[in-house]
Amino acid sequence: MGTINPRVDSAVAVGRTDVDATTMYSERAVMVLMVVGGAYVATSLMANVMSVRILSLGGWAVDAGTLTYPLTFTLRDVVHKAGGTAVARTTVVATAGFNALLALGLWAAAVLPGDPATTGAAQSEFANVLNPVLRIIAASIIAQLIAELVDTEVYRAWVARFGARHQWGRVISSNAVSVPLDSVIFAVIAFAGRIPGAVVWSIIWANIAIKGVTALASTPLIYTVRDRWVGRE
Repeated sequence: MGTINPRVDSAVAVGRTDVDATTMYSERAVMVLMVVGGAYVATSLMANVMSVRILSLGGWAVDAGTLTYPLTFTLRDVVHKAGGTAVARTTVVATAGFNALLALGLWAAAVLPGDPATTGAAQSEFANVLNPVLRIIAASIIAQLIAELVDTEVYRAWVARFGARHQWGRVISSNAVSVPLDSVIFAVIAFAGRIPGAVVWSIIWANIAIKGVTALASTPLIYTVRDRWVGRE
């Protein structure tokens, strides 16, 4: 695979060794990576806390995190387009690390002694409400790592086959694999044994449906990154 863009080719040709991120990516691509990468991390963290609450939508049991988490699949694809495979993988792995830090912070806040002079539901119920988040975050980290890295490889394979053509296809094909995979892994690890099996299956099917529809609806986001901003896929 060649260098990232013509500016890097020129730098290498004259023997420069100070090639950095600003040389590797256009200014617009860097801005996209900062905004979309931040949105990917934030959406993942939000979903993990929200998933403590199980909603009933149209007769289906749905963890509340499903309201925001599906956006991560297309956001990952936008990061992939703007930054390439290595950046997409790094974003997925780094987000897993941020989720682990979130779990550690919530655990510390729950187990450390509270101020006896401070009263209220927030003091007394904090641990009861947020302790389940630790299991949910563990489930999310495992599911996200597996599903999103698989998503990355499917996306990469599509680009290798079709290049810049049919960009909608790279999003739909990668999400068609990663959405069911993520939904099954997450629901089983997060909820199996804690809630009835029928509810777990309801969560799985509802997750697949909602994530699939959201991912499909957000497919046009891939076109917000112009090809001329991108050094490579």
